[in-house]
Amino acid sequence: MYQLLVLTLSLLPWIPGFLCKVTTEEEFTVLEGQSLRIPCHYDPQYASYVKYWCQGRTKEFCTSLARTDDHHIINPAEEKVSIFDDPIQMVFTVTMNNLKESDSAWYVCGIEIGGLWNADDTAFTNIKVVHGMSAVNSRLSGEEGSSVTVECLYSERYRESEKKWCRSGDWRSCLSTGSDGSYEDASVAIRDDRSGAFTVTFRKLQMKDTAWYWCSAGQQKISVHVLVTPRPTTATAVSVTSPPTSNQTLAHLLPPKPITKELWNSHGLMLASVVVCSSLLFLVAMVLLAKKLWKQHKKDPLLREIGDVKAQFTGYSKDSSDLQNASVVFLNKNSQDVHMYEDQCSVSCNSL
Repeated sequence: MYQLLVLTLSLLPWIPGFLCKVTTEEEFTVLEGQSLRIPCHYDPQYASYVKYWCQGRTKEFCTSLARTDDHHIINPAEEKVSIFDDPIQMVFTVTMNNLKESDSAWYVCGIEIGGLWNADDTAFTNIKVVHGMSAVNSRLSGEEGSSVTVECLYSERYRESEKKWCRSGDWRSCLSTGSDGSYEDASVAIRDDRSGAFTVTFRKLQMKDTAWYWCSAGQQKISVHVLVTPRPTTATAVSVTSPPTSNQTLAHLLPPKPITKELWNSHGLMLASVVVCSSLLFLVAMVLLAKKLWKQHKKDPLLREIGDVKAQFTGYSKDSSDLQNASVVFLNKNSQDVHMYEDQCSVSCNSL
């Protein structure tokens, strides 16, 4: 019973630590010779507390490297380890410079609580310092005719090594820095400042420059892809970037072609001629038809009928001018009536 009580009391100070009041990334990987910044986030109630950074896997065996209440640091950039607290953003940042492989270890973001029964709030992270190479951007793109710059990082042990830039699959294309750490021609410039990075600048990019490349230092290399995009046409650039101006070519400013007399003659003369001729022909036909109908209307229907009958029996013409010498015939149903009227007409005509 006594042993259980002692165990409970010994664990009590560490209970707040399980509430994860401080957080950071679980692991960081960095090249040898480079710098690293680690953000440690905390809850608002810890804004005024002391923060610290120490090396170790447990709180009891943790070697303190920096504290926010240590004000002797004059220039944090020159220090191996520095710490900065931002209570407004609720984060304190630890900076480690010029890392060595021996710096690979577990580290602790800690907030000092104080007191016998209260343990500090902490978060653990593992930092791995490796030798080799990396690229700030492994994929870059640029417009045809422009320039792009690739930044390749290397670890400290390759500081004095020859740096190369090669097109993937063609080692004969490799460009190397000289003793002064530089190379330059009309299309490519390489600069090595011997501080852990060298840059490769492409000038006047061409479409054929699209490819995979290698940054190389010693036996280490890292791949980088460069994509060249086509240059926009002049017409597209004018329409997108600015409105037309008086200095631009007239080809972009001419209004639609107006309809002229020549254009009308070439396209509409034939159609107009057809319409006019058709109208005239129609009018002439209508006049002739009306004249014919008027003549027929003026003829006496009775005389026309008599003329037709007379022509059948006597052989006279149908023309009304011949009726003065013709006998008047009235039609009946019986043929005898026809002869009777004919005889009477003859007697009358002779007496006259």
